[in-house]
Amino acid sequence: MQRSGRSRARQGAQPSKPSKTAIRKPSLPHPHHPIIQSQRNPSGSFTTVGRYVNETVALLSARSPKLSRALAKARKDGLLYLIMDGTLIPIDRVAADRPFYSGKHKKHGMNLQVIASPDGTIVWVSGPLPGSVHDLKAARIWGLVRALAAAGFLVPADKGYVGAGPHVKTPYKGKDKPESLKDANHSHAKLRGPGERANAQLKNWKILTKLRCCPHRAGHLAKAIHVLQNRELNAR
Repeated sequence: MQRSGRSRARQGAQPSKPSKTAIRKPSLPHPHHPIIQSQRNPSGSFTTVGRYVNETVALLSARSPKLSRALAKARKDGLLYLIMDGTLIPIDRVAADRPFYSGKHKKHGMNLQVIASPDGTIVWVSGPLPGSVHDLKAARIWGLVRALAAAGFLVPADKGYVGAGPHVKTPYKGKDKPESLKDANHSHAKLRGPGERANAQLKNWKILTKLRCCPHRAGHLAKAIHVLQNRELNAR
């Protein structure tokens, strides 16, 4: 993200506000970028830089689609099914850390629910919930199960969503399954695979490999990344 008013910022003028920011493909900061200057000059204000970063993230997050709009667009685009998956954004441990511990992942973090298209494009990202929240519970909290059923989508999902409803297709459980069920699970995994790639897209951004700010900012950051990635895809 680069400011359209960078030339003015170099001359000491007030940088343009995020509402006037030109959103471009993310790149390494320019040597004259305010973050670099504040590191070189002790008098530089990290508070000011941090405020602009937070405001820009909030602006991008606000542009991410609401669930109903995202599903309507998916239907308009002719998608026959959508993939639902949860991902854990690791965090630094906090004082009251028990609610943030995920037994599934064996680490502390925030639970995000992600809806992806059959080609792995992110369709929608939820807000954050503590890592101890089970994926199915999280999906119900965000209204995903009901909304996906109402929109008429079939939904391949992993075993964490067993019991979500007839439209949510999960793998067959149990050992010593007959070959027919093994084949069905293999086909199911192929359908579900792009959802895992969608989660990997989020974590390609270093800030989400381990969150070191307030854990509850995970959702805003993920939504902002979603907007940037879709913008990049549309520009191709």
